[in-house]
Amino acid sequence: MSKWPALLLLSAALGGCSMLPERTSDRRTSVTAQAPSRTLAVPRNPQTGQCLARLGQTGARYTPVPDRYLDQGCATLGTVQLASLASDTASVGVTNLGPVTCEVSQAFTGWARFGVDRAARQLLGSPVRSIETFGSYSCRNVAGSGRRSAHATGAAIDISGFVLEDGRRITVKAGWDGGSAREREFLRVVQQSACKRFDTVLGPEYNAAHQDHLHLEGVIGDRSYCR
Repeated sequence: MSKWPALLLLSAALGGCSMLPERTSDRRTSVTAQAPSRTLAVPRNPQTGQCLARLGQTGARYTPVPDRYLDQGCATLGTVQLASLASDTASVGVTNLGPVTCEVSQAFTGWARFGVDRAARQLLGSPVRSIETFGSYSCRNVAGSGRRSAHATGAAIDISGFVLEDGRRITVKAGWDGGSAREREFLRVVQQSACKRFDTVLGPEYNAAHQDHLHLEGVIGDRSYCR
């Protein structure tokens, strides 16, 4: 075989296994535009594999999302698409979620079971049927800043409300100040429970931008911010 076909084959192989994000024109300036993506040609790292195994043990139903670097500093690495979570006795649905990092998904499943469903049973007399969200992954900045939001890597979830098995719907917007005494207590209890599992938790008392949801971000470590 001559050297030229061999060189062409080697070049194609290296090009197909590039681990670097594909760059796009600097003229693309919108922080919310759906940018082109490129799936990584490498397997998930061992830590992600271990996390996925632990997530499955919680009873959550999920589908792994391919690793992608996206334009403008956004990425979905080590993320999953959650279909449902598990309570003590049943399945808990989730709505409107996109990719969520495996680590945050683990914290979310624990919070849903021990912090949300049990609080609903105790304070409201009914288990939780589903948790409503405003989403997870979104390629955007923190409002009013030039800093990328945790949503830009799928490391945050915005919780908008809860639907109980008895049909009641408790929303953050209507229930935080306007619900019954038990509903208001329930929302504050689930927020405080979230503060024990997530690195950053922001609610209606933080600012006007969070009056209708609880922002759950990251996995708690050496520090946490709860408002």
